[in-house]
Amino acid sequence: MSKHFSAGRGLFLILAVFLVFSQTKVFAQASDPALLKRLEQMEARINELEARLAVYENREQGRQEKLDMVDEKIDGLAGRIQEPPSAATPRMIEGFAIGAGATGVYQFTDKANSDDLSQNSEDVGDASYSVDLEIAKEFSDHQRALILFEAGEGAGVEDELKVFSNVNFDATGGDSNVGIVEGWYEQEFGPATVRAGKLDATYLIDANAYANDEASQFLGRMFRNNPAIEFSDNGGGLRLAWAATEWADVESVIMDGNADWDDLFDGPFYAGQVNIKPDFFDRPGNYRLLGWGSSRQHTQWDDVAKSKELTYGFGLSFDQEISDHWGVFARYGWQNPEVYLNGEDFSLEQAYSVGLQCTGGLWHRDDDVFAVAFGGIIPSDDYKRSDSTLKAHTEYHWEAYYNYKINDHLSISPDVQVILNPFGGDAANGDETVVVTGIRSQVDF
Repeated sequence: MSKHFSAGRGLFLILAVFLVFSQTKVFAQASDPALLKRLEQMEARINELEARLAVYENREQGRQEKLDMVDEKIDGLAGRIQEPPSAATPRMIEGFAIGAGATGVYQFTDKANSDDLSQNSEDVGDASYSVDLEIAKEFSDHQRALILFEAGEGAGVEDELKVFSNVNFDATGGDSNVGIVEGWYEQEFGPATVRAGKLDATYLIDANAYANDEASQFLGRMFRNNPAIEFSDNGGGLRLAWAATEWADVESVIMDGNADWDDLFDGPFYAGQVNIKPDFFDRPGNYRLLGWGSSRQHTQWDDVAKSKELTYGFGLSFDQEISDHWGVFARYGWQNPEVYLNGEDFSLEQAYSVGLQCTGGLWHRDDDVFAVAFGGIIPSDDYKRSDSTLKAHTEYHWEAYYNYKINDHLSISPDVQVILNPFGGDAANGDETVVVTGIRSQVDF
C-alpha cells in the first residue's frame, strides 16, 4: 500500500509544480494581486496534502511492521511444534495401557438343590456382575507391571446348587466388593522371566486357548479350569518361566496357599508346567503337561486323626487349531484321592473335558463364536468308602454358548449348562438333572 501512496504523491507533486510554473509565467506577464493570492492558497493546500500523505505513510509502515511481527511469531510457534520433546518433558504417561470391562450374568434353573432350600428342585433366577479395570505399564521391552482392580456383586445361582463344580466362574460372591485381584512386576532375563506380586495361578497353569476366559468363553467352572486341581485363591506368589525354544516353554509358580498374606508361604500351592507347541497342520497348538502340590491342611479319609496332610496331582491341557474356523481342546486331571481339604465334605480323584469351538466366519459373522463342551468329574473311592450310604456317581457336565458380537464394545452370549448326577447323586434336596439357562453381556471399554 505504501508504494501506491508514494506513486500518487509523486504524480501530484509533478502536477503541482507544473501548475506553479504555469501560474508564475502568467504572473510574470500580468501582475494580478488576485491571481497571486490564489497561488498562495494553492501552495498551502499542497503543503497540507503532503502532511496528510506523510501521516498515511507512517500508519501503513506501522501496520506492515505489526504484520511482520505476527509472521515471525507464527514461524517460531510452528518450529516449536515440530521440535521433538526435550529431555525435561515428563514421561510418566508413556508406556501405560489401560483397559476396562464389565460382565453381567443372569441364570435360571428349576432344579435348585442346595442344602439350605426349603424343598427339592426350587425355581431360582439370579444375577451377578463384575467390573474390571486393568492398568499395565511397559517400562522397557524387558520390564512391565500390572494392576487389576475388580468390583462385583452377586453369587448368581451358585449358592442355590449342590454340585461338585459350579456354573458361574464370574460370580464374585453375595455382597458388593472391590479389590485388587492381581498386582505384579515382571522382569525378563534373556529367555527367563520372573514375576512377583499378587498372582492368579489359573491363568498361568492349566491355561487353554478355548476354555480359560469366563467373560467370553465357557462360563462354568468345569471348563474354565480343571476341577481336579486345587488352585489357591489369588495371593502373593512368584512365577518363573523359561522360553526354552520356539516350540517349548516351561512355567512354574509358588503361591501363598491360604491367600491371606499371613505366614506368606506357610502351606503353599506350587505347580510346574511344560508346554509343547508343535504346530500340527501348520496351525498353532499347545500341549501342556503339569504337576502340582498343596501344603494346606488336609485330612485323611480313613484316619481323621491325620488332619495336617498335604496333597498333589497332575494334569493335561491341550488346545489345537485345526482350520481357519475350527479349534478343539481337552483336559485331564488327577489328584490324591486319600485326603480332603479341611472344611470340605468330599474329594475328587479325576476330571476330564473335551470341547469344540467354531468361529462365525462360516456364516459370515467373523467375530462370533460358538462352542460346546462335555466333561466328567469322578469323586475319589476313599470318599465313597467313607460312608456306605453315598452313591458318589460321576457328575457329568454339558455346556454350549454362542458369543454374538454386536459391535466393537458389546457382546451378548446365550449359555446353556446341563449337569447330570449333581453332587454325585447325593444332594439332599434333589439329584435330578439340573439345567441352567442364562445370558451373559460383556462390555469392553
